[in-house]
Amino acid sequence: MLAIQKIRLDFPILNQKVNNKPLIYLDNAATSQKPKVVIDAIETYYKTINSNVHRGVHTLSQLATDAYEQTRNKLQNYFNAKHTHEIIFTRGTTESINLVASSFTSLLNKNDEVIISALEHHSNIVPWQLLCERTGAILRVIPMNEKGELVLDSYKKLLNKNTKIVAVSHVSNALGTINPIKEIIDLAHQYDAAVLIDGAQAVPHMQVDFQALDCDFYCASAHKMYGPTGIGFLYGKEKWLHKLPPYHGGGEMIKEVTFEKTTYADLPHKFEAGTPNIAAGIAFGTAIEYLEKIGVSNIATYENELLHYATQEILKVEDVTIYGTSENKASVLSFNIKNIHPFDIGSIVDKLGIAVRTGHHCTQPIMQFFKIPGTVRASFSFYNTKEEITLFIEAVKRAKRMLS
Repeated sequence: MLAIQKIRLDFPILNQKVNNKPLIYLDNAATSQKPKVVIDAIETYYKTINSNVHRGVHTLSQLATDAYEQTRNKLQNYFNAKHTHEIIFTRGTTESINLVASSFTSLLNKNDEVIISALEHHSNIVPWQLLCERTGAILRVIPMNEKGELVLDSYKKLLNKNTKIVAVSHVSNALGTINPIKEIIDLAHQYDAAVLIDGAQAVPHMQVDFQALDCDFYCASAHKMYGPTGIGFLYGKEKWLHKLPPYHGGGEMIKEVTFEKTTYADLPHKFEAGTPNIAAGIAFGTAIEYLEKIGVSNIATYENELLHYATQEILKVEDVTIYGTSENKASVLSFNIKNIHPFDIGSIVDKLGIAVRTGHHCTQPIMQFFKIPGTVRASFSFYNTKEEITLFIEAVKRAKRMLS
């Protein structure tokens, strides 16, 4: 049982007012709020050990390097990667996907095939389109149904000897659907295809085990895990990271440079050119420790209660349509009210201090499937309460009265 009121005290931003109303933050799928320990970790770095990492022999550099590399170790343990060097630091999920898509250029030929899904964020669509334009490969898409679920029978038919990589989201950011990624991975491996999982929306809500999933790549962002912005990671199986050429060139990712030839550093530094976001990297480790302290299974249970309650209450509002009705969902409630634009609802509830997201959520193909301009999306975290959801539902009712 989570002590929610005590947990809320860990998040300074939740104590403020917005538009003279207590803040109710229901936009966690876009970014999560940060506990004070994470904020303090950033400040402590700059106050006490600010120095560049990996390069200095002096004490501050060694302390900074140790603190930064501890986060890599924490990520390996938290997600059960086989090797620490399989964890690559990036700016976030988007850069991680672009890294793999760009580096895969050398492994694809014309008429090879790449499979993505109809549920993807633009960040897991555009990089693969660019890859196909560069190589002449063909992009295939797993279709979805009216419940917001992937049609696995169609996926099985798409797979063939030309399939080289499959890239799918673990959880849909727009609908909350939890995809059956273990089955997706196992099916792809029957054709020796690599599999990349966009885990940005999964890792805040559930435990993920890389070795149990047997995924080839997995990526996520710290800022959705109660950590800082501008830092994330790519997990890659050692064999794949050795196959892929570097994504960026510069300092740190080299072993030896001459004007005739450059040899690259060993993993993980082969993919980590330049000075990294050191403070954020260290604070990311603090966020992992914070999540471990609360317990991901406790988080999943509580957030599921919030989602169930919010779904039950929003359905009491006349003319509501929920998008994403899969039984297997993360804590995302995406909906519209008949004849009312989602932006208008979002604007009115904001005046009441309630933060939700409206629009297409960087998933325009999903909105095109449902023939809608966007949705109102309320996304919940373990620091939210049923009382906040009740106030949100009342705000939606008020907006409906004003706009009808």
